[in-house]
Amino acid sequence: MDATEKRAIESETWFQTLLDSAPDAMVIVNADGEIATVNNQALAMFGYDRAELQGHKIEKLMPAELRSRHEAHRANYVADPKVRLMGVGLELLAQRKNGDVFPVEISLSPVQLESAFFVSSVIRDVSERKKMEREIIAARREAERANRANSAFLAAASHDLRQPVQALSLLNGALRRTVTDSRALEMIDHQEHSLTAMTNLLNSLLDISRLDGGAIQPELEDFPMQQLIDRLSAEFARQAHQKGLEFSAESCGARVRSDPNLLGEIIQNLVSNAIRYTDKGSVRLRCVESGNRCEIRVEDTGVGIEADEIDRIFEEFHQVKMPGATKEGFGLGLAIVRRLTDLLGHEVAVESTPGEGSCFTLAVPVLDAAASPERVPAAEDQAVVGHATGVVVLIEDDTNVANAWSLLLLAEGFEVEVCASVADVRTLIGQLGEQPVLLVSDFYLLDGSTGVEAVSMVRRHYDAEIPAFIVTGDTSKIVTEARLLDNCALLSKPVNAAQMLAAAKFAASSGQVPSS
Repeated sequence: MDATEKRAIESETWFQTLLDSAPDAMVIVNADGEIATVNNQALAMFGYDRAELQGHKIEKLMPAELRSRHEAHRANYVADPKVRLMGVGLELLAQRKNGDVFPVEISLSPVQLESAFFVSSVIRDVSERKKMEREIIAARREAERANRANSAFLAAASHDLRQPVQALSLLNGALRRTVTDSRALEMIDHQEHSLTAMTNLLNSLLDISRLDGGAIQPELEDFPMQQLIDRLSAEFARQAHQKGLEFSAESCGARVRSDPNLLGEIIQNLVSNAIRYTDKGSVRLRCVESGNRCEIRVEDTGVGIEADEIDRIFEEFHQVKMPGATKEGFGLGLAIVRRLTDLLGHEVAVESTPGEGSCFTLAVPVLDAAASPERVPAAEDQAVVGHATGVVVLIEDDTNVANAWSLLLLAEGFEVEVCASVADVRTLIGQLGEQPVLLVSDFYLLDGSTGVEAVSMVRRHYDAEIPAFIVTGDTSKIVTEARLLDNCALLSKPVNAAQMLAAAKFAASSGQVPSS
């Protein structure tokens, strides 16, 4: 008996030593829920001595309000014992001797001996982890709140900041058509240059903010690349001509898959950048089909880029530091290009030789070489139209912008009827003696309606697809809705007065909006 008792004591000591070596708190209870033994980690976690726990119900380690409910859970477990992994779908609480309640994770393992049934539990204090989770959730909510606030700011900024610039641009265009004094015209030229610079900076800052805020989502579609080149070439040629540069755009038969508006913005930034850094020579826009992609190449004979600057040119506000490099611009164009190419999944590469020029290559997926559908010619492609005539219905709820639009259109020879809402339009068309030749509408109107609704209502009244321009400073979600209208062009604020008038005269005389 002495030997048997000695072996039992040694076995118990060895088992307790094994438990105490475990990194987590362990509590072993019998079938009645009484604590058979605990390890040192459990004593430290709960603040009890061993004698205060052994023989007591396991519910002693729980908040009082949970004890009766746990007794039922314990009975169910004993009836159907199985291994339960730690932290599976349960939010568990424990209580220390001093009354502190804290979150825990517990794993359970049934232990069947010859003479008795036990349950081994491993208990882990997850207070720090839960605290971190709460902090992460709070941080995420704050980020979501900030993102919503940022989105609201961008929506307001896109409209409200562009409104006064739009009015100034239109007034500048109206002045140019009414002033004859050479000195005054020179001042108008300088004013227009400043307005263009302010417009470019505003657009770039808003684009960067919207891209970083995730407010721009691409809308991929299949379209002929030539259609995009046609739309942009006239503006590129004008920019190049102002600097005394030669501009050429090769025809392209590729049909690509991309977002035409975002792709157009990438190409526009690349070509404008090439023109800015080229003082003499030429800028070329080329398309080369290579396998399953179309490589859009913008080549210039400008100042070039040093090898150690290639990686930095896509950073915000970085400008090439080369002899002859212009100080114009803000160093945002290529930063926008990088973000847009990443968003669209297109590749952009740069090759450059200092003092000789650069080539930016943009790779876009090709679908097939199907012929492009017949397009409506751009206004710039047409012979100059004579003096404008006819009624233009202008739908604009900002008084300053509406006045500027009216002065510009009146100076060109149109008659102008101004409305601020769909209700005003409904009243006007009931009194108007003739069918309008053109509709020009802001997208967001005073009564919560949209320009799409206003244009659709006028067309239904006259049972005619009257050409229309919808003007907006918000390009986030409205493009798709505005595109649903046939014979309608979407214009981004601030609108260039000269280009707008050329398009308006062409639309009024032909009954079709131009392609750009």
